[in-house]
Amino acid sequence: MIHGKRVVVVLPAYNAARTLRQTIDEIPAGFIDRLILVDDGSSDRTAQLSRKLGLRTIRHDTNRGYGANQKTCYREALEDGADVVIMLHPDYQYSPRLTVAMASLIALEQYDVVLGSRILSSGALRGGMPVYKYVSNRILTLVQNLLLREKLSEYHTGYRAFSRRVLEALPLMANSDDFVFDNQMLAQVIYFGFRVGEISCPANYFSEASSINFRRSVKYGVGVLQVSLLFRLNRWRWIRSPIFNSQGPRLPSG
Repeated sequence: MIHGKRVVVVLPAYNAARTLRQTIDEIPAGFIDRLILVDDGSSDRTAQLSRKLGLRTIRHDTNRGYGANQKTCYREALEDGADVVIMLHPDYQYSPRLTVAMASLIALEQYDVVLGSRILSSGALRGGMPVYKYVSNRILTLVQNLLLREKLSEYHTGYRAFSRRVLEALPLMANSDDFVFDNQMLAQVIYFGFRVGEISCPANYFSEASSINFRRSVKYGVGVLQVSLLFRLNRWRWIRSPIFNSQGPRLPSG
């Protein structure tokens, strides 16, 4: 626990057997109450290794998609009684050592959501992020800040911490099961007025780290722009999108 709050780390996994142990070994001991891994139909030994390491392990029989994986992660965390939930990729792209710092900002009620930003300290390029990904990240973030009227350093990090209240309030079941889920969720956080903080996070890019190819990156970028436009049109009350409907479908929380 941290400041009396139950902390759960969720790990949305796909073929992460080669990096899972290293990721788990670097999570600071004594602060995290539960580690939950959701294996999205991996073809390697991710689920077996997860169980061997003592993680609570849920396996999708087929690959349902990154968004669907996160939906299962958050549902399981809420059912486990989490007050603070940290989403950490088990591919060792983000530093596991920051889990306590991120959780503390939520537990102390300074923020409702905390993002591990690769951009604040130029950690992305130093960590090996491909230049085209870095440039597209900066362009998309600029457009999103204009449309969402925020000042975030990036919207595309996969390292995030949430309060229980956020996960119970957002209509997450209306979101995509694909990669754009991340962006839809963050747009919802801003739309419904939750407080967002950022901390600087070093990142590592190497062959075992998960990454989408160029074609899927383009698809993701188009989806990000669509989400941002939907946000603005909903703010202007020109349309009513299900993902920005406060009465939309939520996660079951047990």
